[in-house]
Amino acid sequence: MHADDKELLHQFKDPPQKERAFTAIIKKYQEKLYWHIRRMVIDHDDTNDILQNMFIKVWKSLENFREDSQLYTWLYRIATNESLTFLDQQKRRSSVSLSDVESGLSNKIKADENFDANKLEWKLQLGIQQLPEKQRIVFNLRYYDEMPYEEMSRVLDTSEGALKASYHHAAKKIEEFIINH
Repeated sequence: MHADDKELLHQFKDPPQKERAFTAIIKKYQEKLYWHIRRMVIDHDDTNDILQNMFIKVWKSLENFREDSQLYTWLYRIATNESLTFLDQQKRRSSVSLSDVESGLSNKIKADENFDANKLEWKLQLGIQQLPEKQRIVFNLRYYDEMPYEEMSRVLDTSEGALKASYHHAAKKIEEFIINH
């Protein structure tokens, strides 16, 4: 646990400092969590809604945080679960298959005003959207957030070996997608 996170958690548990400490936690992690969620759900407004819901959950349960993992690991786990819940609700609400939701995510990427199918970063984004959900999460955490497998294992509650295999398969699929499109 980073010393400043420990201090923020200590301050959070002190009623006069609670709000200030929570605001500091939000400022410290908001941008990283925003992009983590955004890479999963694509849409800016959906991302903001999920982020807000996530921080409400954090506010309600931070006092019970046991500090047996790092704060950011715990926050990433909540953000990941909130995003997955959102995607599941979208699937159920529209009663479509996961592939329809995923192609909907690809369509959101293509709708971006800066979209250019010939640019590598856009091909990468489309390639990522073709991945199964779990591989997409693992790839994003490793590639964009540079999260170590050990940490990812705690966030996703999966063995490091399985995560390494998921990342390897995801990278291969993305490489094939970029070459073929």
